[in-house]
Amino acid sequence: MPVNPAVQGRTYPAIRPYVVSRAKIGEFAAAVGASDPAHTDPVAARERGFADVIAPPTFAILIAQQAEGAAILDPEAEIDFARLVHGEQSFTHHRPLVAGDEVTAATTVDSVRSAGGHSMVTLSTAIQTVAGEPVCAARSVLVIRGDA
Repeated sequence: MPVNPAVQGRTYPAIRPYVVSRAKIGEFAAAVGASDPAHTDPVAARERGFADVIAPPTFAILIAQQAEGAAILDPEAEIDFARLVHGEQSFTHHRPLVAGDEVTAATTVDSVRSAGGHSMVTLSTAIQTVAGEPVCAARSVLVIRGDA
């Protein structure tokens, strides 16, 4: 079943605030092999002008996917999660995520289209501090495989 094109343009409510922690940054850095000392050493991060350790650039996926869940699980979207494949991901960073940041994120369905019997859904997620400072824009392309 194709994705319902009526959800194109829909913006979902922001997720509850997420507090970026040193521990999460350290775990993520280890998992992705990010060895920059600024990810785990507060002194190294402060020497670069940051208040605390900074997250690797792809850390934002942890926050973005929480917000994307609203679109993916929206019954009106008719997305079959069992057929979903993550096609593309990109980030535009306004600044690094820093331990201690309290952020929120909201996802918009930018487009819904058909291609080769599959549905292609493009989502954009704005991540910002609870005070409204933009931190990162994430863009995901989801492929929902067709029946064939």
